[in-house]
Order: sequence, then structure tokens, then C-alpha cells
Amino acid sequence: MSKSPKRILVADDETNLRRVLSAMLKRHGYEVVTAEDGEEALQKIDEEFNAVITDLRMPKLDGMELLSRIVAEYPQIPVIMVTAHGSVDNAVTAVKLGAFDYIEKPFEQEHIEQVIGKALRTNELRLSEVRHPGAPKGQGRYGLVGTSAPMQSVFAVIDKVADTPSTVLISGESGTGKELVARALHDNSGRAKGPLIKVNCAAIPDTLIESELFGFEKGAFTGAVHSKPGRFELADKGTLFLDEIGEIPVEMQVKLLRALQENEFERVGGIRTLKVDVRVVAATNRDLLKDTEQGRFREDLYYRLNVVPLQLPPLRDRREDIPALVAHVLTKFRMRLNKIAEGVTGEAMEGLQSYAWPGNIRELENVLERTVLFAEKPTIGIDDLPEAIRDSRGSVDLSRSEGDEQSETSLKDAVRAETERVERSLIAQALSDTNGNVTHAAKKLKISRKSLQNKMKEFGLRDEEA
Repeated sequence: MSKSPKRILVADDETNLRRVLSAMLKRHGYEVVTAEDGEEALQKIDEEFNAVITDLRMPKLDGMELLSRIVAEYPQIPVIMVTAHGSVDNAVTAVKLGAFDYIEKPFEQEHIEQVIGKALRTNELRLSEVRHPGAPKGQGRYGLVGTSAPMQSVFAVIDKVADTPSTVLISGESGTGKELVARALHDNSGRAKGPLIKVNCAAIPDTLIESELFGFEKGAFTGAVHSKPGRFELADKGTLFLDEIGEIPVEMQVKLLRALQENEFERVGGIRTLKVDVRVVAATNRDLLKDTEQGRFREDLYYRLNVVPLQLPPLRDRREDIPALVAHVLTKFRMRLNKIAEGVTGEAMEGLQSYAWPGNIRELENVLERTVLFAEKPTIGIDDLPEAIRDSRGSVDLSRSEGDEQSETSLKDAVRAETERVERSLIAQALSDTNGNVTHAAKKLKISRKSLQNKMKEFGLRDEEA
């Protein structure tokens, strides 16, 4: 079954520019929808779009207003601003307000292709991220749902370090809400009025990571027709969130270390040293200490990032929060899917609390969305849930005390072993389907090539491309 093409909305009041961009994007297999101003773009946009390209200056509703509406209503959709050379300052402001990137007129086709490629990869990653716009009162803090002891520990760290300049390293499995914590650290600091610039290091090819972080000067490489600031510059007086920091290539880690230590750097192709005032928050789902031991991550950079470690608990370690999370997610889906979802039965809740949730809150959301779509009754029963969750019912003693360390440890070991078994099986299948092509297998698994290679080493699977 073939994949549906990526959908891109192009908004510009210049007919020729719309035609040129539309033709170029269609040649690359994208589905393109056009709008001649911001108002028409708002009428046409929906959550199925993967990216938006909009001019900065348009009649009726300009690019800035369109950007603010998209950021508020469709935060998963990257917005790329198109600007004339004289309006670059406005475009930089737009990035600080949430735009993914900007391109200047006249533009090089190769540069546009690079920016769109990064935007689409970011869209895929955002779609897989956990999003809780705000917890119901009494069910958590900082937009994080949960009142369990592990979550209280998280809140305590946020309380203490949010309004400090210290670098924070957020660790946790995929789907535990690392971006939400980064947002909480920024919003509750003295930098809250400054920009929060987010970079997903896994979405950027190794060859582009330096120019993405530090910017570049005109003529630094093919396609660099104008100078452009990097994410460090854009985050000046604010916070820079480096997600998936473990994916930064080793050769770039020295430059990143200097920028963190000195708050200074040079653009690619530049000779002028730039100084910025940036607070860095990083996140990873990898064991960076283990990576340092194996030479995949610099030890000095690890300790520079790990000034304040903040470990997010997996969902299986805070099962008492699941009822509040279920209520929160069902409320969201009631509005989004326009479906009646009043709650879950006692049996269904027992199954949800017994299941190990290797995908954490992301998996919980996906399961509930699918269940709400197909459930015949307003109250979800045990038979409406997937077989794995039905079978897990009663496998965990939900009444045992938190001090029962032996039982908790054995549960963690069992879940870890099962997760590794599933990961190894999926990776082996993907490699088999792609005749051992690591690049194609990584795309199939929707992870970076580097992450796949690391997993292959961990599981003793041979890299045929090495």
C-alpha cells in the first residue's frame, strides 16, 4: 500500500511565486494547495497538512497573523516564511514567535528543498510527540498530568531550577513528555518573555547541523545566497531546547561545547565571533553516559549538559496517574473527534493500569484515540481495548505498596526485556524487508539512521552498509 503524499499549503499574493513553488513541490511528489492571502489560507488549512509556506506580507491577513493562528491551533505543522531581503528582521522575529524557518527572495531551489525536507521531518517527529495542552485542575502542574510520587519529584526539580541559568538535561523514554518539561522550564523563568527555540537534532542531516545551530554567511556554501542566523542567535535572551541531543555527530560536539561554555561562536564561513545570552535545555531518550563510554558522545559535553539532571518516569512507574491521564485524553478527543466518550469501565481501567505501556503516554493516547473512534458505546469497556491490554488485566498488583522494591524491580526487568525483544524483532524485520539497507530500514522504522545503527550494535545485528 503506497504512502499518501505530503500535503503543503502555499500562501502568497504573488501569482507567479505561487505557480513556481507549486510546480517545484509537485515535481518532488508533494500535494500542493495554494491560497492568495492569509484569510484563504485559514479557510483551507486543517491538521492533515504537513507544512505551510507563507509570504510575510499579504493583504487581508498577513503572514505574522497567519503564523500566530497556526501555532495556536496546529502546533504540529511547521510554518516557513517567505520574505524579501529588506524584511529579514521581521522573518527572524517570526522564527522567535514559532515559525520553523524562513527563505529569502530571490531563493535557490536547492535551499528551499533543504528547508522543506527539514520541516517535513520535524512534522513527523512532532506528530509522534506527546501533547497535553494543559492538565485539568488538581491533576498535575505545568501542563503535566499526574500527582504520583515520581511526578512530584519532577515538579520539585522544575520549581527549584526553572528560574536559574543552569543547563538542564531531561532524560526519559520516548513518549514521556520531555518537550512539555522544557516548556515549563522556560515559561517559569525570567526568560519567559524571550523566545523558546526548539531544535530536534534527529531531524537534521549531519551535514546541516552546524549551519542550523550557528547560522552561515553569504557564500559559505552552494545555495548560501544570503547570510542567515542560526538557532543560537535566534534564542538570544531566551531558551534553546535541543531535543534528541544524543544524535549530534561527534565532530560537531566540540563546537557545541564551546558555545555552551563561552556563549560565543562563529557562523559557518564567518570570521566574526558572536556572543549570545542563551539558556540551554537538552533532552534525550538515550543513555548518554553509556554513549560516552563507547565513544559516541564526548564526556566533557555530557558533563556540561548534565548540570541539572531531570529524569522523567515511564508510565509503568506511575500507574496511579493513569485514571487522570485517561480522563484528560478522552476530554481532548471528545472535542477533536466530535465523538461521545464518557469514560471507561472498571474492568477497562484495570487493563489500562496493568499494561506495561512501552510507548508511554504516546502509546496511551494512540490506543485511546483508536478506541474512541471504533467504540460502539459512550463508555469504553474491556472488550473495546486491544488484545494486549485485555490480556494484561490482573498481571500487576495495583494495591501493593510503593516500598515493595523487589516486585517493582522484577517488573522493570521484565518490561525492559520485552521491549528489547520487540525492538530487535522490528529492526530485524525492517532490515529483511529492505535487503539490509540501513537508510531505507531507518525510514521504514521512522527513526534516524544513526539511532538504527546504534540499536543494531546493541542487538548484535550486522550493518550491511558499513
